Amino acid sequence: MEVNKFTISEWLKKLQSQICNALENADELSKFISEEWERDEGGGGKTNIISNGNVIEKGGVLYSAVYGKTPDFLKTEKQHTIIGAETSDTEFYATGISIVIHPKSPMVPIIHMNVRYFEMSNGTKWLGGGIDLTPHYINTKDASFFHTELKKVCDKHNLNYYQKFKNWADDYFFIKHRSETRGIGGIFFDRLTSDETMTFSQNLNFWKDIGSAFAPIYVELIQRNKQKHYTEAQKQWQLLRRGRYVEFNLIYDKGTKFGLETNGRVESILMSLPSNASWQYNFQPKAASEEFHTLSLLKKGINWL
Repeated sequence: MEVNKFTISEWLKKLQSQICNALENADELSKFISEEWERDEGGGGKTNIISNGNVIEKGGVLYSAVYGKTPDFLKTEKQHTIIGAETSDTEFYATGISIVIHPKSPMVPIIHMNVRYFEMSNGTKWLGGGIDLTPHYINTKDASFFHTELKKVCDKHNLNYYQKFKNWADDYFFIKHRSETRGIGGIFFDRLTSDETMTFSQNLNFWKDIGSAFAPIYVELIQRNKQKHYTEAQKQWQLLRRGRYVEFNLIYDKGTKFGLETNGRVESILMSLPSNASWQYNFQPKAASEEFHTLSLLKKGINWL
């Protein structure tokens, strides 16, 4: 079958459905509500939202495929600039899935995944994505499981990818003004095309495997942690950590930036924010507490394997 933007978009639609089915089965109560939307400038998407479940307090699995004139910020801002986008008549096509799950229990981690494809009318095309985990309380066994599973997927395609993309995730999912990572990282990659070691087709297969790995990894983490007891104090800590998540997504996240700059659907873009979060002035966890331990591990460069 020919690989093009349309076949890639169709694959993403199927992935969205598969992931939603897996999450519904894991939650055992709540079901996704779907809403299709259209973008005035071209394209649209399908937003699937789940809330008030046994496990998931709020989450979304979003599909989009948007197109039109290349936005100015892709031509002018250094961190976004695409070679060849300088001319005014270029057009773009971007499709992808974005997922954020905020669990009810502070013992179950927040998870995020994004896989996306971008192409321009001048022939430029690339793949991007990543998956990262944000535990409210870091469990080193869970962290090892998470990173080991990602490494398995990477190693299947390129033995250099895990460490390269793990380092990239450490740098990307970093809250600079707090000098801490958002969680335990994962992998992150962008502008992936072809080079002397990998063809575009090979990278597309890697990209698909990352997308397909989401559900089994997160369902396993749900099963490990959903029955654990937690206190009201631990719930309050969860709200503080959610506050950090909000700070990152509104200040640094490129996906949020791209969606808002391209006149995407605001409700879908801001789905990544939790229902409730907290900011307590100058909160300092007690020494030797679980909260103190978690903060001590929110650093770049930790080997979780």
